[in-house]
Amino acid sequence: MLPTPPMLETPRLWLRPLEIADAPHIQQIFPQWEIVKHLTSQIPWPYPADGALSYYRDLALPAMARGEQWHWTLRRKAQPETIIGAIALLVEGETNRGFWLDPAWQRQGLMTEAAEAVTHFWFEELRMPTLRTSKATANLGSRRISEKTGMRLIETKESDYVSGRLPTEMWEITAEEWRAQKLRASHTV
Repeated sequence: MLPTPPMLETPRLWLRPLEIADAPHIQQIFPQWEIVKHLTSQIPWPYPADGALSYYRDLALPAMARGEQWHWTLRRKAQPETIIGAIALLVEGETNRGFWLDPAWQRQGLMTEAAEAVTHFWFEELRMPTLRTSKATANLGSRRISEKTGMRLIETKESDYVSGRLPTEMWEITAEEWRAQKLRASHTV
């Protein structure tokens, strides 16, 4: 496992590895109901004034140092100092990828770009066999990203979110499926 994630690049984004200095900026944009309502109920709500700092310092950065998680902030190439969201990969648990994006930047395909970049990292650098993600069924934007990136629905159940207990979808893609999809896409270009 790679202990530190590399900087990743998409056509419009820089995905920078998370660092403690990002916490104040995240603290300003993250605590929005539109962002957190479909995130895991482990996220405290109302979000505490030191929520980002505590999460980074006590959970995310130590997990990155152990090589169990990889976290990036999303920044538009046009404004590389401004964080607009975050994306993470996690080895343990039933969900391997999670993300959020400032509502001002949603519906522009930016998170699909970020998801493609970290999925490439998951399969090609980390050599993981399968990528799974879960989402509230009501989170249609996240569902579209799973569909666009070739994932398939494998299970429905209920899970706890910041907004309460909701129907949940589990999505999955294998390394073989992902590589086959990339190969097909390269032949149609």
